[in-house]
Amino acid sequence: MAPNDPKNGGGGSGFFASLASTITTLGSAMTKSVNGMVGYEGLEVINPEGSTDDAAEEASRGRWKQEDRDGYWKMMQKYIGSDVTSMVTLPVIIFEPMTMLQKMAELMEYSHLLELADKTDDPYLRMVYASSWAISVYYAFQRTWKPFNPILGETYEMANYNGVNFISEQVSHHPPMSAGHAENEYFTYDCTSKLKTKFLGNSIDVYPVGRTRVTLKRDGVVLDLVPPLTKVHNLIFGRTWVDSPGEMIMTNLTTGDKVVLYFQPCGWFGSGRYEVDGYVYNASEEPKILMTGKWNESMSYQQCDGEGEPLPGTELKEVWRLADAPKDDKYQYTHFAHKINSFETAPKKLLPSDSRLRPDRYALEMGDMSKSGYEKSSMEERQRAEKRTREEKGQSFTPKWFDITEEVTPTPWGDLEVYQFNGKYSEHREAADNSEDNTDPKSIEFNPWQFQDLST
Repeated sequence: MAPNDPKNGGGGSGFFASLASTITTLGSAMTKSVNGMVGYEGLEVINPEGSTDDAAEEASRGRWKQEDRDGYWKMMQKYIGSDVTSMVTLPVIIFEPMTMLQKMAELMEYSHLLELADKTDDPYLRMVYASSWAISVYYAFQRTWKPFNPILGETYEMANYNGVNFISEQVSHHPPMSAGHAENEYFTYDCTSKLKTKFLGNSIDVYPVGRTRVTLKRDGVVLDLVPPLTKVHNLIFGRTWVDSPGEMIMTNLTTGDKVVLYFQPCGWFGSGRYEVDGYVYNASEEPKILMTGKWNESMSYQQCDGEGEPLPGTELKEVWRLADAPKDDKYQYTHFAHKINSFETAPKKLLPSDSRLRPDRYALEMGDMSKSGYEKSSMEERQRAEKRTREEKGQSFTPKWFDITEEVTPTPWGDLEVYQFNGKYSEHREAADNSEDNTDPKSIEFNPWQFQDLST
């Protein structure tokens, strides 16, 4: 293990020698309570571009009107310290017109990196490509709008992008769990996700309880991904912003090689924000390639020696760069995010349970918050009615495209029940693609429901 390895916090004068000693944590450096305001004692405001001196000024900023902010705080303060993943009904003012199932698909934007990982004969460069793919989605994850929680049985399909077919499904409501599968000629992607949160008043910690596996088809290599947690700051006071401090670890389960990348926390006046540094290691934990960059910009790599120092005669090479994004987009969407929401990426004979068809999502996309809020409440009530009906009938919900397994895998934030792709969607998609049905998907009514005779 290299002495300047971010895993052991060692020193040294190498490429990342000052990494551990120069990281400025959040805390007193940037944080200030909202003082002098009755009922708001103890809340913390963090200005990612400043210091403690302007925290009070930062507290007056943000998207909330004062009356909305006060009402939200009165509703939420009793949940401090709790997991609020599905406990609270939130106003659509803080939502974006996308669901969590669609957000899972944003990982596919730079899927060409997995193609490169599959094609290369260099086992360490393979890890560079694959880990850069995992980092590439964090620009999308920094959006400060909340996606809609999927309805139980809701799905999202994506086709016509880099040869990738993608399907995700909401497989559980309590706890909220999603499963996803994607595939092309180079790789398969499988994910089970069960988000866990901790509400802290003016911020929330989001723990990515999940299992992500990528199989590279040429050599049958299986990669496992453990991402860092995400912190959302200034939920009520100040401008909301997102940080993901901590380690991302990608392990080649076939060979034992791994990548350990450290996402630096934001320090004073934005120092360290977005920065990512780390190494590719072989199975003996010897560094082979150093990696550095910013998750909102680009990643580069360079061969290194056993001490983690760049090899003479080598240079940093860029492996990934963020694509141009639309200017002044209301929801900070990338061009790919707009494609995800569009019917451009919808397959033939779209499932009626698809997220694009949700009336609350579509109303918000059209700018009608009143209708969006009404539709959201109506669907949530119908979901509750379906739960009561299942309980009365002694039935349980069964997903269509994923099966629960007996496997329970540990994660840094708790155990996870694993769902696996059952292959039925591939059969459905082949039949749908060969059918004569040319129904306009925009005309399909959203229908994820198990019981069709319940009044909405």
